[in-house]
Amino acid sequence: MHSIPSQLHYSQTGFFSKIILDYIDQKEQLKHFYLHTPDVNGIKEAIAARKKFTGNRKVLVDVLTQQYNVVAASPQVKKNIELLSLPQTFTLCTAHQPNIFTGHLYFIYKILHTIKLAEYLNTHISENNFVPVFYMGSEDADLEELGHIYINGQKYEWETEQTGAVGKMKVDEHLIKLIEQISGQLTIFPFGEELLQLIRSCYINEVSIQDATFKLVNTLFEEYGLIILLPDNASLKRSMLQIFEDDIFNNKPSEIVSKTTDELGKHYKVQAHPREINLFYLIDGIRSRLIEKKNIFHVEDTNLRFTAEEIKAELRDHPERFSPNVILRGLYQETILPNIAFVGGGGELAYWLELKGLFQHYNIPYPVLIVRNSFMLIDKKVKALYEKLHLDTTDLFNTENLLINDLVRKETKNQLYLSLEKQQVSDLYDEIKKTVQQIDITLVQHTEALKTKAINHLNALEKKMLKAEKRKFEAQQRQIKKIKSLLFPSGELQERVENFMPYYARFGKDFIKLLYQNSLTFEQRFCVLNEA
Repeated sequence: MHSIPSQLHYSQTGFFSKIILDYIDQKEQLKHFYLHTPDVNGIKEAIAARKKFTGNRKVLVDVLTQQYNVVAASPQVKKNIELLSLPQTFTLCTAHQPNIFTGHLYFIYKILHTIKLAEYLNTHISENNFVPVFYMGSEDADLEELGHIYINGQKYEWETEQTGAVGKMKVDEHLIKLIEQISGQLTIFPFGEELLQLIRSCYINEVSIQDATFKLVNTLFEEYGLIILLPDNASLKRSMLQIFEDDIFNNKPSEIVSKTTDELGKHYKVQAHPREINLFYLIDGIRSRLIEKKNIFHVEDTNLRFTAEEIKAELRDHPERFSPNVILRGLYQETILPNIAFVGGGGELAYWLELKGLFQHYNIPYPVLIVRNSFMLIDKKVKALYEKLHLDTTDLFNTENLLINDLVRKETKNQLYLSLEKQQVSDLYDEIKKTVQQIDITLVQHTEALKTKAINHLNALEKKMLKAEKRKFEAQQRQIKKIKSLLFPSGELQERVENFMPYYARFGKDFIKLLYQNSLTFEQRFCVLNEA
């Protein structure tokens, strides 16, 4: 697959929040909420801070070695796991839940961005080693979000009765049937059968979703040395016992983050609000909030209850049963990994900007925050369509109505504006005002109102003229609607809706290579890839 890339500032797309645009532009009012700039200097600062923090690399390497027993690790992955034992090795991390079949396209983009960043830093800061890590949020219980995909605008949903953490759910007959339903969309392409064989080899009956996702992600990215980490692990969570206790009994994280969100909320929409206790209780079929009522700890929507002593014992004996929410997840990630940068989407970075005070309180190094890469993929047919209409890639992000109006105004031979006439009306009423002023000063205001009314009538007439002219361009309107529906399914960015499989089915591993080649590092630009 050959492509022609072009780049836009994120603000030109109209799809990104004010807080993320201000972060990209390094606006002054936001600088108080993070520590390091998203560039090489920021990375060097993060390395210096990380060197002062004593993490347990041996536990991390042991856990990773054990987790990789489910696959045959590639030489690149083995090497990177071994490198983690060395004090001069640091990780670059991205994170996501185990959506079935990877979920949305941006799942792929954020991983490749992290890989590309590691490669760039290995070249530019050669005295250190940099390893890309995918941190799998397998404890997430939101099946409604994780249990469906879209292929060419069609929704495929996993109908299962299972509950609790999605990563612990098992592949069942419903998911296997879903694969067969999807197959017809893929086998028409050159690499469709190869992809289906891969999906079937990962999603085997009774295999957990986290293991299936682990195998799929490993197969796609093992040649790049990507390490996949499953944080749902007792040995890793043991390092968080002190913080978990502080959260359960003293509600300290809630107190700290609330101060930050109060301040942040003066300028931006707050992404995530802390709870008194920021932990879920995690056991087979259950991932529910811990709530304290009169010194008794309840697991929401269950009959499970613990006294203070019982919850301490449970934490000590079964740390794996305590699952951090969005407020504590970052702390956990940065405690167990020798991490210096986090690559995330707009929503993720918005909540990370709430957490600096929390990291400082617990003396855990705060990473460089990097807005993940975004792509729009445009095939030859769509490219030909929009070029025929004399549109460029920036135009594509305008509203459908604006595109149609602009096209009609460019293509029509008729006059659609009444600017001269409106000016003439304005001048006429100004002359009338001079006349009535000499008779009765109170008539001036009435004359001004008549002028405004007359101009408003002309504005309304302009709109009717445009509407009438648009009817002559119905074919072009249909083409614009088609372009918008293909590139912005359900009015959203393509990457937030569509799955990677149709693209992989067409181009095979070349699709991953193309994205890798066009992945940026610190530029933080939106990339449009036109098929050549």
